[in-house]
Amino acid sequence: MKFFLEMIKMVFEAPKELVDKVYEAVEVAKATGKIRKGTNEATKLIEKGKAELVVIAKDVSPPEITMHMPLLADEKGIPCVQVPSKEDLGAAAGLDVPTGSVAIVEHGEAKQLIKEITEAMKK
Repeated sequence: MKFFLEMIKMVFEAPKELVDKVYEAVEVAKATGKIRKGTNEATKLIEKGKAELVVIAKDVSPPEITMHMPLLADEKGIPCVQVPSKEDLGAAAGLDVPTGSVAIVEHGEAKQLIKEITEAMKK
């Protein structure tokens, strides 16, 4: 149980003022770069070290579905941020359905947004 609690602490939970910026980064990367949607796809990209930013929804049920991702991302040096809503994350990714996670593969014009997010994560 302690191990799982430590894994949950590894993910950066975006504060309210940063959440919209995370969703915007996903939208911009979708339009001008490349994203992959879904936990399986995001996990594969983390394992290969090809993700630039991983976004996980906090309201995924059960939480074990995405619980492994922050640890993997940390091992690969990939920023991993948590947002409150899988519905909003799905919408930002251009989906009509919720999604538990998204990986930004190519930032496109979202480079500055990703930089701002990762800098905020370090504070």
